[in-house]
Amino acid sequence: MGKNITLTAADGHKLGAYRADPAGVAKGSVVVIQEIFGVNHHIRSVCDRVAAAGYAAVAPALFDRIEPGFESGYSPGEISAAMRFVENPDFEAFLRDTSAAIGELKSAGPVSIMGFCLGGTVAFAAACNLEGLSSAVCYYGGFIAKMADQKPKVPTLMHFGALDAHIPLSDVEIIRQKRPDCDIHVYQGADHGFHCDERGSYNKDAATVAWHRSLDWIARKAMKAAS
Repeated sequence: MGKNITLTAADGHKLGAYRADPAGVAKGSVVVIQEIFGVNHHIRSVCDRVAAAGYAAVAPALFDRIEPGFESGYSPGEISAAMRFVENPDFEAFLRDTSAAIGELKSAGPVSIMGFCLGGTVAFAAACNLEGLSSAVCYYGGFIAKMADQKPKVPTLMHFGALDAHIPLSDVEIIRQKRPDCDIHVYQGADHGFHCDERGSYNKDAATVAWHRSLDWIARKAMKAAS
């Protein structure tokens, strides 16, 4: 269903990306933002699922500026190695590359953004700073609490796991207090990475509910943007 493509950011940087398109006419489009593990098998499968739901999807390889073509699995060693990418994240560069993905999708209808882990934070930052989006969906973005004084320009949905040691509930409360304009959901019994069925922290019940909420959110906001 999908294919590898090349995007060009505003500063001339060329980056890889994965694109998946629906079988028929797209209802809209979604930029899918990776975890710290690159545009790996899981992120490509998310794009394929988005396409199966009727949307064009593009996942830009945000780490191509650092290590082109990087992708990783979820073993303890791989997780430890991938943490280097968030020691000093360059969100300005991430946003330039995300903007290139938005541009790639403009012809496919209203563009939403959906991000996971690091990508959840990038999705929030994009909602606050970039043009061309109709909505945002942020899964367990660990830096959102530090950015919560920023106001999203588009409707923003957030998902957090109640057991997430990386994002304590006190951080979620900070986000709730500072961003009452966002729709925030906490999933009991769910840990960090609960959406990913390739991780030990996968929680099928939470993942299913969050996915349906996300697709409904994207559909409603895309419909409003198109009207």
